[in-house]
Amino acid sequence: MEHRQQGIEDNEPLWWGLFAAGGGIAALCMPAHIVLQSLLGAFGVPVATSSYKRTRRLLAHPLVRIYLLALTSLSYFHWAHRFRYYVMDLGIRGGRRPIALVLYGSAIAMTLNAARTMLRRPLGKRRR
Repeated sequence: MEHRQQGIEDNEPLWWGLFAAGGGIAALCMPAHIVLQSLLGAFGVPVATSSYKRTRRLLAHPLVRIYLLALTSLSYFHWAHRFRYYVMDLGIRGGRRPIALVLYGSAIAMTLNAARTMLRRPLGKRRR
């Protein structure tokens, strides 16, 4: 009850947790992913996504799908939380709840769209 008296919302720790997880993913995994898949491939080093066939085979693995979904969705929530506080710093404080609904709602929608995209791809055949 004390939180409500101070004006802190009940779900605020959830958004801060997703913000922190998204920041960690964006800071640690995204640069490594970019270097390994983009820059090294441009210099002629063979990478996992160097051909369409290899990329399809790689995307058929469930762990790769989970990794890509976590990489994108946590980055969406990091963006939404950071942008929410940028908007509030600009002085738009009257619509705090609608701003949060729009930004977090768009992060949820983008996450659901990414999950739908990952689920629509067929799984690869397992080799014995």
